[in-house]
Amino acid sequence: MHETPDDIRALQELLDRSYAAAGPHLRSITTPERRVDAEELARRLTGMCLLVVATVTADCRPIAGPLDGVFYRGAFHFGTAADSVRYRHLLARPQVSATHLPREEFAVNVHGRAVPVEVVGGFRETLLEVYVPRYGPEWERFLDSGPAYMRIEADRMFTFQMR
Repeated sequence: MHETPDDIRALQELLDRSYAAAGPHLRSITTPERRVDAEELARRLTGMCLLVVATVTADCRPIAGPLDGVFYRGAFHFGTAADSVRYRHLLARPQVSATHLPREEFAVNVHGRAVPVEVVGGFRETLLEVYVPRYGPEWERFLDSGPAYMRIEADRMFTFQMR
């Protein structure tokens, strides 16, 4: 968990604001006892979180696909190839939705804008913490080879859990 107290506070405000603006159907499913608070969410999203990320083509067709996500400083981050179609879509139209759904009992949905980020400082260290144990020290060379990373600047975020 790499979130500061200010990150947790901002994340909780986002979760509360999103829930308050949700429609009646979503609120009937994601009842208060089924929500996940910011602190627990940051703990549960440690490490790699598989995301399904949806982008929009120039002719308004949605395209969704899986990506490795990393929750860092209260926001989802993901990497892709700098020459990928997905990256071109996001640079032209940054609107994005992503879902982390590891199982029926837990889900996180986020909607906002994808913003390119540099792989430096604490974010770089976090990526190394996550991937070097999984893929070995050569993964750092891969990271230095130029994958593009983006952060989702969330307008809305919803959580769900069944205990």
